[in-house]
Amino acid sequence: MNFLIGSGTSSRAISLMGDISTETFEERNKILLKQVEKVSKSLIRGDYNADSEITLHDYEDFILSISDVLNNANARTTPKEAIIFTTNYDLFIEKALDNVMTQTPLVFNDGARGYFNRYLDGSNYNKSVSYRGLNNNYIDELPSLSLIKPHGSVNWKQVQRDKILIKDEVVEDNPVVVPPTGYEDETTFLNNHFHDMLRIFQLELDKPQSVLFTIGFSFQDKHIAQMIRRALNNRELVIVCFCYSNDDKKKYLSNLELSENKSNLKFVTPEEFEEEHLTLGSLSAILRGDF
Repeated sequence: MNFLIGSGTSSRAISLMGDISTETFEERNKILLKQVEKVSKSLIRGDYNADSEITLHDYEDFILSISDVLNNANARTTPKEAIIFTTNYDLFIEKALDNVMTQTPLVFNDGARGYFNRYLDGSNYNKSVSYRGLNNNYIDELPSLSLIKPHGSVNWKQVQRDKILIKDEVVEDNPVVVPPTGYEDETTFLNNHFHDMLRIFQLELDKPQSVLFTIGFSFQDKHIAQMIRRALNNRELVIVCFCYSNDDKKKYLSNLELSENKSNLKFVTPEEFEEEHLTLGSLSAILRGDF
């Protein structure tokens, strides 16, 4: 079970590019990064405002919903594993995970290796963790959640050419992020770590009977859109796109450069649930079976 999360999920707490009025992409990206850093710092301190609190609660509910689904899965037939791919570089997911880890047996993996100094290493993904009985009389696979951020994070610091340190604070000077310029694919391939993360994304889509849920993601990233188009050739893959508004379906198809729906590409619109908008909270409710 895979999730692709875009900037729409954090828009309540962080201004989007379209809300920033400046002359150049570079200036807009600088303003956006400062806003993301500001919100992420407040999350770490715990003194966030009402908008951030609502967004954080949505993420917490989302993670607990994933945990419930994985706990009910039969490990003999389906791995108890979910992966969140997000192009956001804020710390909402990390803070939400930190808040709910005492409420769930979920094992979290952000790709880091180390203890005091935690370095990003793509080879740390695709691991499973099991609970072994005291007398070794049974093995129970624990549900696991991996977080992959192919556009970086405000708490990532490049310490060497090919070495990224994941910190427990916002990096003040040049965090490792890929700004939304429309040419993210070019920047991404300049860094081996980002390339590895997108490769994991592609491999997950190529697996048999794989499912990808997307939320808050409009496929404007041309490289990821290309990967999605290619992956749709895998007939055992199902992609379910949650649309914020009823008009988003046309926009998503246009960004994917598709003239019509593929049989394994599904769009879920607010009108199907008699709602005005579909949000991350809507996806959580659907995962729990509340809709």
